[in-house]
Amino acid sequence: MFASVGAVGTLLHYAVLFVLVEYLGVPAPIAAAFGAFIGAAFNYLLNYRFTFRSSARHGVAVPRFATVAFLGLLINWSIVALAVWLGVHSMIGQIVATALVLVLGFLANQVWTFVDSRKA
Repeated sequence: MFASVGAVGTLLHYAVLFVLVEYLGVPAPIAAAFGAFIGAAFNYLLNYRFTFRSSARHGVAVPRFATVAFLGLLINWSIVALAVWLGVHSMIGQIVATALVLVLGFLANQVWTFVDSRKA
């Protein structure tokens, strides 16, 4: 479920990016950032409701989700940069990074982000 939600969130991100750039003339970096925000919000809501069936307060879960997402971005960037530095094709690095961030993101969200601290 976690991977499926992420895939749909990514498609939403790309769709927003495409529409903003191609039909509304928004500069690509701004459109990409807006698309990423929409995709992340979608991911949060669906993971909160369906993947983890959380009852954590949003005021706690949202900053935690953002932290996990940001750390995932740093890990992703680091692995791709390391791959390139080592002379490995960037797509190989990206595949490794995607797999690792998927597993670590799931675990972090399961044990920290979506845990209701009132019940812990």
